[in-house]
Amino acid sequence: MATYAVGIIILVIMFFALKSTVRHFRGEGSCCGGGEVPAPARKKMDAPKIGEKVVSIEGMHCQNCKRRVETLLNGIEGAVAKVDLGKNIAILSMSRIVSDEEIYNALDGSEFRVVGIQA
Repeated sequence: MATYAVGIIILVIMFFALKSTVRHFRGEGSCCGGGEVPAPARKKMDAPKIGEKVVSIEGMHCQNCKRRVETLLNGIEGAVAKVDLGKNIAILSMSRIVSDEEIYNALDGSEFRVVGIQA
């Protein structure tokens, strides 16, 4: 009898854990720090675009993560970021030459990690 009770308790716990995990990866929960992160104001290029870099990023799970990464990368002067959450990349449009070091520094100290940069 005790075995059945323990089994039922474990099944209930697994159900709620699985349900929460599915919501998390669909971007429906308020993950990654809790609460809804407001959409950042659209940043526009001040000067003509001279190039693009594709930045591969680990650690993005939801729309909140996407907004945080865009906000951090948009902090780079002369750059505008657009994140593709499905591909785990950010496309950085540049009006000046932006060094890879500036990109790494923009995400340094956050839960996101740059795993590659392509020109």
